Amino acid sequence: MSKAQDPFYIVKEEIQDSIDKLQLSFHQWERIPPDTGEQVHLTKELLANCESIEWQVDELDKTISVAARDPSWYGIDEVELEKRRRWTSTARTQVGNIKKAVVAGKENGNTAIAMRRELMRLPNSHQPDRSNQYSAEDNDDFIASESDRQMLLIKQQDEELDELSASVERIGGVGLTIHEELLAQEKIVDELGTEMDSTTNRLDFVQKKVAMVMKKASAKGQIMMILFLLVLFIILFILVFFT
Repeated sequence: MSKAQDPFYIVKEEIQDSIDKLQLSFHQWERIPPDTGEQVHLTKELLANCESIEWQVDELDKTISVAARDPSWYGIDEVELEKRRRWTSTARTQVGNIKKAVVAGKENGNTAIAMRRELMRLPNSHQPDRSNQYSAEDNDDFIASESDRQMLLIKQQDEELDELSASVERIGGVGLTIHEELLAQEKIVDELGTEMDSTTNRLDFVQKKVAMVMKKASAKGQIMMILFLLVLFIILFILVFFT
């Protein structure tokens, strides 16, 4: 089976595309200023994509384990199996490193936000009441603006999750196709084995019959039969060529 038709390489290509997109998003995440709504949204998206890719790599590892039980049946060898294991290990390491970096950045960002919120709770006796009123109005405007922005980010995230779900469904469909193909091949092998057993039994029966006939026939009987066939051949030859 060529690589273009091998289900492993089909799924591998989809996972590799997901990893490439994940790395691009991660580089974009690194350039975004911390504690912004865009970074919060991208952080959630990166973590969700990491979880999805890790699940896909785990499923691909399971197929490798199945193929390792009987590599010749799937038309591969130990070298190919080791190559596939190295790729899944490398893919898992790449995703794991990105996930660790994002989680660490998220924890640092939460710490900074908590410190700012704590400072905002401290009373400020040097500001007059009017200033406090203006500050409250500004806070309301900021909250309303931030709420609208969060709604927009949630909508975008929902669309991206829909795309991710469609990708997972495609991978699941490939897995089902592999399963059905294996079942069909197993059925063909079973039918072939049954036919071979039936043919073997028939051959054994014929051989036993021939042996019994040969055993019963005496040497004289065999000579008479040969002479009879020879005379019959001569008669037929004369009738064909001299009449």
